[in-house]
Amino acid sequence: MKFFNLLKKELTELVNKQMILGIVVICVLFSIVGQVMQSSLDEIAKNEYKINIMDCDNTSFTQSIFDDMKAMQADITMIDVENSGKEFQQIMSENNIDSLVVIPEGFTRDLIENGDISALTAVSVMKSASSMSMISSDNSSALALFQSIISNKLMEKGGFSEQDIALIQQPFKINEITVVSDKSAEISMSTIIQNISVQNMIIPIIVFVLVMYTSQMIIGAISTEKIDKTLETLLSAPVSRSSVLGAKMLAAAIVALINAAAFMIGYYVFIGGAMTSAMSGEEIGAVVSDTLSYDKAMNQLGLHLGITDYLLVGVQTFLTIMISLSVSIILGAMANDAKSAQSLIMPVMMCAMIPYMISMVSDINTLPTVIKTIVYAIPFTHTFTAMNNLMFGNDRIFVFGIIYQAVVFVICMFFAIRIFNSDKIFTSSLNLGQKSRLRKKSR
Repeated sequence: MKFFNLLKKELTELVNKQMILGIVVICVLFSIVGQVMQSSLDEIAKNEYKINIMDCDNTSFTQSIFDDMKAMQADITMIDVENSGKEFQQIMSENNIDSLVVIPEGFTRDLIENGDISALTAVSVMKSASSMSMISSDNSSALALFQSIISNKLMEKGGFSEQDIALIQQPFKINEITVVSDKSAEISMSTIIQNISVQNMIIPIIVFVLVMYTSQMIIGAISTEKIDKTLETLLSAPVSRSSVLGAKMLAAAIVALINAAAFMIGYYVFIGGAMTSAMSGEEIGAVVSDTLSYDKAMNQLGLHLGITDYLLVGVQTFLTIMISLSVSIILGAMANDAKSAQSLIMPVMMCAMIPYMISMVSDINTLPTVIKTIVYAIPFTHTFTAMNNLMFGNDRIFVFGIIYQAVVFVICMFFAIRIFNSDKIFTSSLNLGQKSRLRKKSR
């Protein structure tokens, strides 16, 4: 009963207005970013075949090109040729456009009569370095459509039938097969990577945030109680110090999991809004079909994770949280003031940052043996690579990771309990050589 009272006390201190406000801000922030991305992608989807054209050639051939474009649902806006003498920046500003394709005079004569290559001019307005901004003012879709239609017209002029044109445009089909270990499936490797990339991004992000949040929270709580002398009062109460330590760690773990859930919900809202907005009705149907074949292929390749796998990842994530908490308790006991407490989180941050950054850009299992061993010696690494190891059958590495993390946790808890059960919790400090300097001065 005393333990639950301690747990209630710790949760009351940790679950405050600031924390609740932080969770709300996280969800609102992800939602706003998702809405911004959704509106940007909607605009891009609308402008994909919205083409601004200045036709300085003005022939029946160019008019037939425009007719074919309109038949393909392209939204064409003709810019007055009288503007051709002006600077492009003035033309773009006066017509309030971000992209423009200029067909030069003599384009039809050079192409049809002389068989020469004539150059189209593509003008784009760059308003910022944002990728969405650059996509919206990009002329690549318009130019690809131009190229496709003109190629068809030239082949028709050369006496090619529709069947010949289709054969020239796609002279062969590709049956892509991906092999994983002793299994194979008719699916491209790029399709698998695209589908699992977002899934594999979620775990590292959440683990990194959890480690940083729990470490900062417990270091701050221990150091503040130590500096304010409230820890002495708490540890002198008629309850075991192990119960006090356990209540602090469990409360911090509960709060961390609440924040993890908030991040996951917000992240899924963000990704969901961004993905659905870029698809029309037909595209959604195609995606559903691709998803079904993707799931079937993943099952054939043995890359589909079941409930047991996700539970194992959850166990490893929980061990990571508990390791960060036990290490943070030891570091928090070393703090002399609030400033030193903030700097003490650096070792935990580095141990989380190294595997996080490496896992985002590379497969740790493909690194040289020496580097791989060093990276895997960091206990947090095993959680960052958990999904990948389970998915690709690296069961030995995964099992070793859980055992290794459990051993590290026991060792860290052993030292944390020893510090809590002795007076070192009040006297330990990290003076970084200050004592030795003081001794020299006293001599």
